[in-house]
Amino acid sequence: MTVGANVKQCLATLKSIEASLSTLASNSSDEKAQRLFHEQMMVMEEIKEDIMKRVGELEREEEQYKGF
Repeated sequence: MTVGANVKQCLATLKSIEASLSTLASNSSDEKAQRLFHEQMMVMEEIKEDIMKRVGELEREEEQYKGF
């Protein structure tokens, strides 16, 4: 697997984690748990944005990574 594919797979995993945290926050009846899940979802959003920037850099630097 190429570096570009690995980074994009990481991004997909982060999106999945973020979605799972959102579901957990919605389904939780405990307000403290909801807040915790939401906070962690925000952390995942920040990490996801950083990885998306890296994907963009890879696509600009290496033609073979475009369109993954």
